[in-house]
Amino acid sequence: MAPAPIDPSIVDVVEPRKDTLSLPDPARKRLEKAGIDLSQGYPYRPSRPLYLQDVYKIRNTERIHEDAGTRADPSKKHLFAAATKVTDLTTHIGTEIEGVQLKDLTPDQRDELALLIAERSVVFFRNQDISPQQQKELGEWFGEVEIHPQVPQVPGVPGVTVIWPDLQATERPANFRQPGGASRWHTDLVHERQPAGITHLHNDTVPPIGGDTLWASGYGAYEKLSPEFRRFIDGKQAVYRSAHPYLDRDDPTAGPKYIERIHPLVRVHPATGWKALWVNRAMTDRIVGLDKAESDLILNYLYDVYEKNVDIQVRFKWTPGTSALWDNSWDYGGKHPRHGTRVTSLAEKPFFDPAAPTRRQALGLLDEEEKKALGLKDNN
Repeated sequence: MAPAPIDPSIVDVVEPRKDTLSLPDPARKRLEKAGIDLSQGYPYRPSRPLYLQDVYKIRNTERIHEDAGTRADPSKKHLFAAATKVTDLTTHIGTEIEGVQLKDLTPDQRDELALLIAERSVVFFRNQDISPQQQKELGEWFGEVEIHPQVPQVPGVPGVTVIWPDLQATERPANFRQPGGASRWHTDLVHERQPAGITHLHNDTVPPIGGDTLWASGYGAYEKLSPEFRRFIDGKQAVYRSAHPYLDRDDPTAGPKYIERIHPLVRVHPATGWKALWVNRAMTDRIVGLDKAESDLILNYLYDVYEKNVDIQVRFKWTPGTSALWDNSWDYGGKHPRHGTRVTSLAEKPFFDPAAPTRRQALGLLDEEEKKALGLKDNN
């Protein structure tokens, strides 16, 4: 039995399986070009930890994290000079950059990209020629690359997760009414002591119709709240839980339990200094200090703010060879495959600063009513 790649002490009772699904042709060509060994099966299946106690020990010490965006030139002159076109897809979220290959970015361009991701939440690059190894190397520039002991990996490149709906459906059958997977609004790895920072998904194979992904702006969601309601939730903490359940070694008959961490409801980005609402329906469990009924009422409202305000969302249609990088779906039918690889760089321990501004406030976009509600004086 093989150990999990993140921790040799984790050994599952089940051997990692060798999947026999046929890889989509574009995915196979990309992996073979990168020198990935497919002879032992694809993807690599790490041993999965069974017990809560083992998973809590993974990355359970505070690590120093310097956000790459804090090193960047605010004008982003190196990144933008290399691009043939830069397009903001909506007012509040999403930017597409053309004419740039992610694998060729200089250190200055990488830092400026990190700042752009922090400001625009998600940045897209089409027609990328990038190997899983290069994808991981870029992720390591942004922070410690997360190696997940529960999910399939590219063989020989731990930390590069395989995103392959056909494979996922062999374990958790999906259909139109119950799509499963990442079809719900969520934020990855909120159960980590230091959760996800920048995530990079590269899709080498996509369906001709559908398979779109939606992102929502945490900055925009926070700004949708009234100033008085912001004051109520500022500084409050919530319990965030893992996507995967585990057994308690000391009480295994109690049934599956989740990893839980306490983080602020509103966090401040270290590169922009802006406040963002940080909740998600899939993995935010409860607000610390409130009764369940009170917590559920507030959280359900906050989820709706994220999910129902389409002006703070961007919907992106993938094309083959596209990369999306975001600051921390299922809508297609038929037999068309989808395959990609994902690298997640872990960031700082989430923090709140009561003196931090909102995005609109920092950019000078507040109208007179907003300024009055916030008690701000216009000196112009």
